[in-house]
Amino acid sequence: MQEYIRKRVLEICEYILESAHTVRQTATVFGVSKSTVHKDMTERLPIISKELANQVREVLEKNKAERHLRGGEATKRKYMNDQDEEIA
Repeated sequence: MQEYIRKRVLEICEYILESAHTVRQTATVFGVSKSTVHKDMTERLPIISKELANQVREVLEKNKAERHLRGGEATKRKYMNDQDEEIA
């Protein structure tokens, strides 16, 4: 594994563990694709550190389990904004 990839994997790992952000949010912060973040965390990180990989996996699984709630909240906000615009 090239050194710049190894460094990125560890930086992304640290960020996810500290912030508990989603793959999408993390990808935006680091300027890479969601696929890159996902591959870094699920394939490359276990090669570097199995312990860190397990910790990150727990955060990602929690985010995946909650995504339907975040989607519902986004839809609720959208329709609340639509109603506000109709009243004005």
